Amino acid sequence: MAKFRRRTCIILSLFILLVFSLMMGLKMLRPNKATFGDPFGLDLLPEVRQRTPHLEKSFDSQKNDKINSEINIKNLKSIEITMKPSKASEPYSEEQPPLNYNLHVFYYSWYGNPQFDGEYMHWNHPILKHWNPKISKNYPQGKHKPPDDIGSSFYPELGSYSSRDPSVIETHMKQINSASIGVLALSWYPPSSHDENGESTDDLVPAILDKAHKYNLKVTFHIEPYYNRDDQSMYKNIKYIIDKYGNHPAFYRYKTKTGNALPMFYVYDSYITKPEQWANLLTVSGSQSIRNSPYDGLFIALLVEDKHKYDILQGGFDGIYTYFATNGFTYGSSYENWAKLKLFCDHFKLIFIPSVGPGYIDTSIRPWNAQNTRNRINGKYYETALRAALQTHPSVISITSFNEWHEGTQIEKAIPKRTTSTVYLDYRPHKPSLYLELTRKWSGIYSKERATYALDQ
Repeated sequence: MAKFRRRTCIILSLFILLVFSLMMGLKMLRPNKATFGDPFGLDLLPEVRQRTPHLEKSFDSQKNDKINSEINIKNLKSIEITMKPSKASEPYSEEQPPLNYNLHVFYYSWYGNPQFDGEYMHWNHPILKHWNPKISKNYPQGKHKPPDDIGSSFYPELGSYSSRDPSVIETHMKQINSASIGVLALSWYPPSSHDENGESTDDLVPAILDKAHKYNLKVTFHIEPYYNRDDQSMYKNIKYIIDKYGNHPAFYRYKTKTGNALPMFYVYDSYITKPEQWANLLTVSGSQSIRNSPYDGLFIALLVEDKHKYDILQGGFDGIYTYFATNGFTYGSSYENWAKLKLFCDHFKLIFIPSVGPGYIDTSIRPWNAQNTRNRINGKYYETALRAALQTHPSVISITSFNEWHEGTQIEKAIPKRTTSTVYLDYRPHKPSLYLELTRKWSGIYSKERATYALDQ
């Protein structure tokens, strides 16, 4: 009897060992490069998008049923675990599809650190107050303190870098190239201007153009709403940009249906300026007209509200873009309105440029703005936006953004990082290159589809 029990125990032990081995083997066979992982923690973060005070009051009108909440975890009393930003991982070694010059990405060169700039810039972004003092008092105030505490809910693989660092510019151009994006739309202020959290960056343009050219990229300009921007100052801006940078081989020109190759300029917050002023610059009969001159170009206005499209027409613009990566936040950023906007643009011979993004979260700088967060859902939000854009058969698609870290719209590589007070978001269970890879995939799809419907048009 004892022998029988011993034999039974041995057989049972061997059986358990076999089952355990099979389970471990199957686990090892799970593909590492699956497009999507399990959607755990879809409500982990909250954040919102808004770069302009002119849109602030629209936040209050957002309905809670549109919230995809992502929660940045603060005040954690755990041991600090920091993954030091190391050398940037190399882009993909496999063969890449050709660059898509009808795919543009918004790029920001306003970041600074003590090594290259003498101080931190933008990484130490202040926490913005709500316009209602009663609400504002419920949230923290002050500024972020890099390098471990930055004004972002994600943490860059390159750390709190400087946009002046030549190795950073090089790495960025490699990453954009690896995503099969052909054009970067560079955030630009005139030489004497800058945003409230940085310094003038026009002197960086030559280095960006040179590195872009090295990776066969083109550069267009995203003109920011500097103080007192009007038709006269814009005339000087366009003349300056074309005279100084127009002969560089990386300077972007868009080939129109008439065969002309014209510079393209995105104009952020264009609706701030009255259409009559824009008409002075952008219509043939305007007092400051650049039409049919060496400084002519394609001027793309930001559409936020439906009514803006008529101002855009009156102002003489050549097209519209939607910028915001928050579906449902504005009329222009809502996918359900893109087909109507495309029909409007086709009717009036305007270029329609929908803007897509991987998600949105800006609670690190606007902690009261959680209702506008858009969860990335392991890349599904991004792919949904790209699919919606393609359905409109656009001539150009813009991506918000390569590296707008404050608003969590970046496709640049991010890494896991935890400190005693913050757990940063990341792209796990996927690699830091997830959004570059997804962009490359959809760049190829867009190229093929555009070739088909462009012939039909």
